[in-house]
Amino acid sequence: MNIELSTAYPLTIIAIMALVTLVTRWGGVFIMSYVPITDTAQRFITAMSGSVLVALLAPIAVEGDNGARLALLTTLVVMLVVKKPLLAIASGIIAAALFRQYF
Repeated sequence: MNIELSTAYPLTIIAIMALVTLVTRWGGVFIMSYVPITDTAQRFITAMSGSVLVALLAPIAVEGDNGARLALLTTLVVMLVVKKPLLAIASGIIAAALFRQYF
């Protein structure tokens, strides 16, 4: 398959990219359904998710503006109080938006 790099086929390129993404995600789930996950592997997966989260948030806390810091603080407080991730994330987004709008 040879698609020239131009603006003539953007939907084709997007569709192919979406298909490749879908196949890799579904393929991984399909393959892992046949692989037993040991206790060690489960602990590794659990630890990695926290590590990735910290790796994403630490630079924002250090180098971000005050709106970003307020968003992180708001998200943390709402998560500790309410224990609902969606509400905490929404609160952080709203806090950052309001801070950036008015300050």
